Amino acid sequence: MAAVVSYRKAYDGHFERLNREWIEAHFVVEDADREVFRDPEGAIIARGGQIFFVEENGKVQGTCAVVRHDLEVYEIAKMGVAEAARGKGFGDLLMEAALGFAREVGARRVFIVSNTRLAPAIRLYQKHGFTRVPLGGEHRYARADIQLELTL
Repeated sequence: MAAVVSYRKAYDGHFERLNREWIEAHFVVEDADREVFRDPEGAIIARGGQIFFVEENGKVQGTCAVVRHDLEVYEIAKMGVAEAARGKGFGDLLMEAALGFAREVGARRVFIVSNTRLAPAIRLYQKHGFTRVPLGGEHRYARADIQLELTL
């Protein structure tokens, strides 16, 4: 049975591991990634965001961050599911938790920056109501070539 849980300091290593897995498979780890990996609590939680994890049978299988940009704008970021755990709906569970959190804290707009090479991820975002918009200047990643947005 899978369950979504909120951030715990003990999960920092899982946050980095799960994100490095997909980043290194398709791209290169950037300075902006390293900054967040060094201190996820300071970079995300302390600024009003949240990080969610999917646990299955005592193993952390996925993660997703919700990053606060201002009172009404949040970003879904650093979403990754372990390769061996894909296809089990964990991305949906993480997205539902992330969007629930965004609604709870009063977000009006949620955006995602990604890369079109990550077709399964793009399909997941669209399934949850995100639509493509012009790539804005709100991101810090060279690999970003697409932005999607959801108005709550």
